[in-house]
Amino acid sequence: MEASALVAEQYDDIEQQHSAAKLGMWIFLATEVLFFGGLFLGYTVNRFLYPEVFAAASRHTEVVLGGANTGILLFSSTLMALAVRASQLERRKHLIWLLLGTALFGIIFMGVKAYEYYLDYINHLLPGATFLWEGPNPQVAQIFFWLYYAMTGLHAIHVTVGIFLILILAVLASRRHFDNGNYMPVEIVGLYWHFVDIVWVFLFPLLYLAGHR
Repeated sequence: MEASALVAEQYDDIEQQHSAAKLGMWIFLATEVLFFGGLFLGYTVNRFLYPEVFAAASRHTEVVLGGANTGILLFSSTLMALAVRASQLERRKHLIWLLLGTALFGIIFMGVKAYEYYLDYINHLLPGATFLWEGPNPQVAQIFFWLYYAMTGLHAIHVTVGIFLILILAVLASRRHFDNGNYMPVEIVGLYWHFVDIVWVFLFPLLYLAGHR
């Protein structure tokens, strides 16, 4: 397929189409920042009001697993960046393997996170009737864990969406969909995946390290 055939009628050339697509993704990510920003603000206010309880609650998180997941996502982000480069150079086989590797590490991240949730469940750290807290101010401790599950759960949804998008890209790449300069879908999904990683880079110290010096 010729590059000109990939250009929609409202654009002059493929470069203009790429710029419009990239701008649209940046606008979408800005709305996502606002979405997560409300949760970050709620966390900040409550941590300022109840620093001791939030620190104590943070010490009940699985910091080793959280740290491992941080490394997993950062490595997956590196693979995604290499996948974007491979798509620009039209290295189809490299692109497919890099996309599959990125998706694999995303799946590993979700597996580790699911195990964390399981540990929280058996330790009665799920907010609600079964919540068990031996320290002072159990109501405030529940606020921490409500925020913890809201923020990490929302992030997990974004990771899951990203995994599906990356797998779809791998299928399309196997069908030579990104030949002849049509690499913008890979770059757009790459921006989304990097955003997901950046959010986790903020979540990890806020939630897991708040009680550690």
